Order: sequence, then C-alpha cells, then structure tokens
Amino acid sequence: MTADAQALADALALVEQLRQEDQVLRAVLAELEKRVADLVAENRALRDQLDEAQRHAARQAAPFRRRDSQKVPETQRKRPGRPKGHPGVHRVVPAHIDEHVEVPLPACPHCGGAVAGVEPIEQVIEEIPPVRPRVTHLVTYRGQCPHCGAVQSTHPLKTSDATGAAQAQLGPRAQALAATLNKQHGLTMRTTCRVLAQIAGLRLSPGGLAQVVQRVGHTAEAPYEALIVDVRAAPAVFVDETSWYVGGPGPWLWVFTTATETVYRVEPGRGRDVVTATLGPDFTGVLVSDCLASYENVPYRTHKCIAHHLKAIAEARQRPDTADPSYLDLWKLFFQTVIGFWRARPNLSAAEFAERRGHLEAWLDRLLAAERTQPGDVAIRNRIGKRRESILVCLYDPAAEPTNNRAERDLRPAVIARKVSCGNKTEAGKRSFEVLRSVASSCLKRGHDVVSYLAGLLPFGARADPVPAAVE
Repeated sequence: MTADAQALADALALVEQLRQEDQVLRAVLAELEKRVADLVAENRALRDQLDEAQRHAARQAAPFRRRDSQKVPETQRKRPGRPKGHPGVHRVVPAHIDEHVEVPLPACPHCGGAVAGVEPIEQVIEEIPPVRPRVTHLVTYRGQCPHCGAVQSTHPLKTSDATGAAQAQLGPRAQALAATLNKQHGLTMRTTCRVLAQIAGLRLSPGGLAQVVQRVGHTAEAPYEALIVDVRAAPAVFVDETSWYVGGPGPWLWVFTTATETVYRVEPGRGRDVVTATLGPDFTGVLVSDCLASYENVPYRTHKCIAHHLKAIAEARQRPDTADPSYLDLWKLFFQTVIGFWRARPNLSAAEFAERRGHLEAWLDRLLAAERTQPGDVAIRNRIGKRRESILVCLYDPAAEPTNNRAERDLRPAVIARKVSCGNKTEAGKRSFEVLRSVASSCLKRGHDVVSYLAGLLPFGARADPVPAAVE
C-alpha cells in the first residue's frame, strides 16, 4: 500500500471515529436537554405547589375550603339562574292595602299649562315602618294556698320568673326571632344583636343572646324528639355528615332528612352507631347515602348515591394507567340511564316500568361479569359489585331518589355557618344548634313560620307542641 493510500485510509478511519463520537455526544446532549427540561418542569410544579400552599394557609377557613384542583372547570359549570323558559317571577301584590294615595295632575308641574291624555299609573309600594318595641310593664303575683302550696298568676308574655337586675325581659316573639336569626339564618351572635337593634330597636349583649338561644332551644326539646320519631317512620331517609367544632375539632355534624323533616345531630364519632341510634331498630324505610363505611352493614335497606359512583368513575378515568376508558364509559352511560329512567317513571305504566327495570338489572350483571385487567376498571367493578343489592333500589321504592343530594343540600347552610363561626363553643351551644336548626328547617319544609311557631312554645308554662304537619 502506497503512502497516499495509507494516509487516505487513516483519514477515513479518523472521520468514522469522529462521526461515532459525534453521535455519542449528540445522544448525551439530547439526554441532558431532556433532563434539564424535566428539572425545569419539576421546579415549576414545585413552585406552583408552594404558591398554592402559601395561599391555602393565608386564606380564611383553610381546613374546609375546596382546593383549586377539585373545583369544577369554568367550561363545565352550570349556567346560573333557573333553566331557560322557566315561568317569570315578579313581586306579588299584597292582599291588603293600608293606605290609598292619589296624586292628581291638573296642570303641567313645570309651566302650569293644561295637560291632555291623562292616564293613571298604579303602583303598590310595600315599606317597613320605623319599629318601636312594644314594652309591657307586667305585674304578676305569687302566694301560698293552704291546699296547693305555692301558687302564682301568669300571663302569655311571661317567659321567666327573674326579677331584680334581670327583670327587663324579651317577649316570646323577640326571643324566637333572635333564635331564628342565629340558628336558621346563620348570623353570628354579635351580628344578630346588631340586626335586632337596627330593625327592631331591641338591645342585648352577645352573652345575653346566647342565654336566650339556649332557653328557646330547651323549650323546643320535645318537638325535636318528635321529629326523630317522624324520621324513623319515613319511607326513605337521606343522610350525610361533615366535620364540626365544639370548642375544638373532632366532632361530626350529621343530618337525617326527608321531604318534610330534618334532624341534625352533633356526635363525637363518625361510626354506624350514630345511624342505628338515630333511626332505631324498627326503621323499615330506605337509607340513601354515599359509600362511607358507616353506612355499610346497617340493618336497613340501603341505596347508594349514584352521583358518588359517577364521581368515582370520573376519577378512575383520569388515572394514568387507564389506557382504554370504554368500560368506564359504559358504567357512566348505565348510571345516566338509571337516573333518566327514574325521572320518566310517572310517564310509564307499571308493566312497562318493570320490563325496562329488568333490562337494567341484566345490563348491570353483564358489566359486573366482564373480565377486566386495568386497575381503574377493576376498582370500579369491585366498588359496585360490593354494593350490588343497593344499586337499583331507587327503581323499586318510589320514596328513594337516585342521589343523596337532599341531605347534602341540608348540610350546605350548616357548612356556611361553620365557616363563619367555626361551629359551637360549648356543649350547651351544640345542643341548641341541633334542636333549633332541626325545628327551623322542618318548619320551613312544612310551610310554617318559624318565628311564630317558636314564639308559641315560649310563654311561661306552655306545652311544647310538635311541629305541625305540612301545609297542603
């Protein structure tokens, strides 16, 4: 081999070596760039988490606020207001007129000239007159009867025997209004005092208001117990729970609700013993709830909230190991069909309803029998299979509804009150909340005025009548 040929061969070998080194270096560079991009993304994610944690700690009611990741996306939020095409809403003309005022137009108010084509413009205006408390100086007497012992005269306005520094009392309606503002409408003690002073000229301290609320709550104990009896006799009861405060975290607020009753209970635990103690051993209705373990293995017929199943399906669909969502989509379609079928029940004959219900039963069994390997699919199948007997109960018992939204709606005002006042501070306050919130909510459902009902319980020595039945 000549020297030139040898030089050419060496040059080619060097070129090939450099090309291979270049490929290696390019691969290393690409890997480093990818690593840098991953680190930048990780750094950005950690910064976002840090920012969210700092905002989370700085906001009020942080333990109970929904995280941004759990909020409904803007594009999926429901349109505010009533559905399109709903009947119009306007102020209703009052049934009584207290004063008639007519303002004639005999001439132009500007130049004094004649006015032609005069037409009346009729309006009915409701106004709140200045309120001045009605003050009664009440004198009753007490003495000794040789046959009966100590006796005394009484009056419907008398709610206490207190005298001396406590002789200035609130009447029954004022006490009932104060308790309603605090427990039904969720105003704090101080805000309730300010509202009563502003709209009614009643002045009392937050401490005095607390005593008033406890007195009203004590008077309503018997109606509260009667509501529990009514709930136990209901064909379906909807239940839910949330965390609560009684001088500190730990207790749980439970709600047991029907179309005409609501019973609140604040208990130290979240176990099924609260459910069985409230509904009793003889409850024969349907218990509609979510899938919390407290509602499993109870001695009642149960129906599990379909909305919670749909939420679990959506979460399984978002799992990174769910490559094929078709099985989960079938479950979503199944539950949507169940809800639509339940709504269509009034328009179907009994035979047609039973036939279609049988088709849904068969569809449910086919979905449960399907062989699945994706972790999300298996989790949903196991979740629903474990509660097979509770899936379609709403299609067998007309009193049951597909979801437990009824209970969640009754919990929402209490959650708002918890954000404002952080629950209760004492056991006495807790008991007043249970009793008065239950009685007020039940009065509202039954179409009765809460203030008038509570005021009727308060006269000294009055009988604690139960909440009247619903107004037809």
